[in-house]
Amino acid sequence: MADGAPPPFDPEFDEVLSRLAGTVPPAITPDLIEGFRALPPDPTVGGLVAALGVTHEQRTVPGFEGAALNASVFRSPAQGAPGPGILYLHGGGMVFGNRFGGVGAYLSYIASHGAVVITIDYRLAPEHPDPAPVEDCFASARWIAQHADELGVDPGRIIVAGQSAGAGLAAGVCLLARDRDEPAIAAQVLVSPMLDDRNDTGSAQQIDGRGVWDRTSNATGWSALLGDRRGGDAVTDAAAPGRAIDLGGLPPAFLSVGSAEVFRDETVAYASRMWAGGGDAELHVWPGGFHGFENFAPQAALSRAAAAARDGWLTRFLNR
Repeated sequence: MADGAPPPFDPEFDEVLSRLAGTVPPAITPDLIEGFRALPPDPTVGGLVAALGVTHEQRTVPGFEGAALNASVFRSPAQGAPGPGILYLHGGGMVFGNRFGGVGAYLSYIASHGAVVITIDYRLAPEHPDPAPVEDCFASARWIAQHADELGVDPGRIIVAGQSAGAGLAAGVCLLARDRDEPAIAAQVLVSPMLDDRNDTGSAQQIDGRGVWDRTSNATGWSALLGDRRGGDAVTDAAAPGRAIDLGGLPPAFLSVGSAEVFRDETVAYASRMWAGGGDAELHVWPGGFHGFENFAPQAALSRAAAAARDGWLTRFLNR
């Protein structure tokens, strides 16, 4: 096999990827952004909310420089003592997506741990370039801390979780919170995090024209967010956490990524620098996993294993 050949996809995903090819091309270019924005919200969230017997309250929360952000607050109607607050940040490459995409993975913690789950529509690039998205997310985390009593949140157990772009933003929020000394973030959950605008890792080179969210897609997202700054010296660590050298003093992290996706190498490097800084990080690299495999093929064995690992880590953390 030639050097640099990409790792294979898990055989269970072959049919899934063939089916996706007609609707989710590997390479997302700027002209496709509006089409992805037009997709409806996840239709399963409403049924999950009803099945779990939780309430869904729509709120407006303050974002960066006074922006008004749409938010959803999910909690138990019978909540007693304050519980952990989970701020969930959706994926979409910084350019599409909405607050309901992927939030269902965290709603079970409302019943099991008295959690309050908050998810927001941070503003999207290119209309709202950096620093608006990460600062919107930081402002939301600070709002949760400031309104902990009203929300029923224990301010000592605020967790920031995200997937893809949302995971990169979650990492950025943790860096900002560390450097600004507030709010207190107890843990971070980073699933396939979008961390490094330079797009030059081995996995970025390998995942080109295959899978979901390839190297071209990554360039589309980062260019929309950063414009001419992408790849240059004027990019902050909060915007692209994969650039951060010092990862000491951050909250414990769970990191999960597929072996056959663009974000593999930057995720491994991020976990390694957390360990080098004395941090607490659990890293999983799922063999044959493409980007978003847990969402697109939730019943696959690898997807079930990835979900169980995330849930196990978060449960252990909340049970401390």
